[in-house]
Amino acid sequence: MDLKQHITELAQEFLPDDNYYLVEVIIKGSDAKQKVLVLIDGDDGVNIDVCASISRQIGHNLEENETIDKAYTLEVSSPGIDHPLLLTRQYQGRVGKRLKITLTTGEEVLGKLLEVSEETIKVLKETKKGKKIETEEIELTFNDIEKSFVLISFK
Repeated sequence: MDLKQHITELAQEFLPDDNYYLVEVIIKGSDAKQKVLVLIDGDDGVNIDVCASISRQIGHNLEENETIDKAYTLEVSSPGIDHPLLLTRQYQGRVGKRLKITLTTGEEVLGKLLEVSEETIKVLKETKKGKKIETEEIELTFNDIEKSFVLISFK
């Protein structure tokens, strides 16, 4: 089993309950030093105590079993605003939020996420017409989406 798969299984094992889920495990770095990034999310968000607990448990397991034989850093966190939405479950927790969606065609869509199903999302697409913003409800399949980011509002 490769390192990424091993850490993925550990992270899923150490999630406190079904409210939390693993988004992604990223391993980067050189032969001399690796960075292991474990991204978790929750239906009601994730707090630092959950991240710290999972980090301690994964770190303990990696050290005890000498899984990584070189210098490494382990970081467990929730995906930040600079990390795209990857899972259907992440979209479900963002209904009502504004998204910036890049389609596989290269087109960008800005709008409010209205609804999520297993294969599609409905978005209230915003289009600027002069000084006015017109809206139109559209449906996109996940196959149409290259990447999506939640837009942060400072209003």
